[in-house]
Amino acid sequence: MNINDVDPRLREATRKSTTLNLENRLIRSLGGAASKLIPGKRVDGVERRLVREADVHLRAYIPSAPAGGALLWMHGGGLLLGSAAYDDEYCSQIARETDAVVVSVDYRLAQRHPFPAALDDCAAAFAWLRANASDLGVDLARVVVGGQSAGSGLAACLVQRLYDEGVQLAGQWLFCPMLDDRTAADRSRDDEHYFIWNNRANLVGWRSYLGDRVGARDLPDYAAASRRSDLTGLPPTWLYVSSIELFHDEVIDYARRLDAAGVDVTVDVVPGAPHGFDSWMSENPVAQELHVRAREWLDPRLSAR
Repeated sequence: MNINDVDPRLREATRKSTTLNLENRLIRSLGGAASKLIPGKRVDGVERRLVREADVHLRAYIPSAPAGGALLWMHGGGLLLGSAAYDDEYCSQIARETDAVVVSVDYRLAQRHPFPAALDDCAAAFAWLRANASDLGVDLARVVVGGQSAGSGLAACLVQRLYDEGVQLAGQWLFCPMLDDRTAADRSRDDEHYFIWNNRANLVGWRSYLGDRVGARDLPDYAAASRRSDLTGLPPTWLYVSSIELFHDEVIDYARRLDAAGVDVTVDVVPGAPHGFDSWMSENPVAQELHVRAREWLDPRLSAR
């Protein structure tokens, strides 16, 4: 990909963007340490609670008049970077605008905590939400699980795990999800140019999480969402991916397989956008248009039926 493949409305910011060399151990270490220093942000009209209870680390955003819906959210960062604090403003805005409780998971990062630590943290956050649903005013029939990038991949894995445990969710809301370790294992893609997140970084993220099992014939259940063979029974799903990002093929394949399994699927392909642009270019009209479409799908799942 080159800059001419990028939507003209996104080119200036893309030119100024940085693709981290995560193959460099020092950069990985500094990035992980910096993630812990990301400042939070409060939004008027929303109570923000920081929960630290044993193995549960999360941030809960509670609107002034909860209407019963809830969103469980996982941040991005390639399994190596980021924190729930980064999404404070976004999660607070969702809570304020939908009157839904939003819970954002501060899961452990893969540099020090490989699979299944992050997924277990997400499951613990869901258990916390379920245990506190009455106090929070949450109707458990109106819970959506979502996230961005690596967090979106964790969300998809958590949805599969909860389905197998008999939990019925209202939907899964997946922004540019990181779904398939086999993409990272395809070393022929290492020299392809992708903005923000390339296959070399992708391999570092997956290896940190799965070790030498990346691309193996078999993986443990819920290690990578695309590895599940039977997608029957999963909840209604919204996914977005860019036409020019590394994850395009794996997201389209997952959407196709969900549809073939009888799942209600909406897939939104954004032309010419770098990976994760909806977050780091959130004020751009292209990103705002995407968020409008995403919310049009989300809002009915959070509302009373």
